[in-house]
Amino acid sequence: MKARVTVTLKTGILDPQGKAIEGALKSLGVDGVASVRQGKVFDIELSGSDTAKAEAALKDAADKLLANTVIENYRVEVLG
Repeated sequence: MKARVTVTLKTGILDPQGKAIEGALKSLGVDGVASVRQGKVFDIELSGSDTAKAEAALKDAADKLLANTVIENYRVEVLG
């Protein structure tokens, strides 16, 4: 089964990399860019077929390793 964990900065946390990307997009002439926030995506393959068990394991992994929960949020999606 495949899953995706998406990690993003919490609202209110400064995102200097996002600001740099925003500036670069504007300098490349990309119109309409109001703001950019960057994050991380983890595509994970799991053995087994228990969706609830996989989701629980990935939430545990995100809490312990994949995300800094002081400044980041995460979302777990089991894709099937």
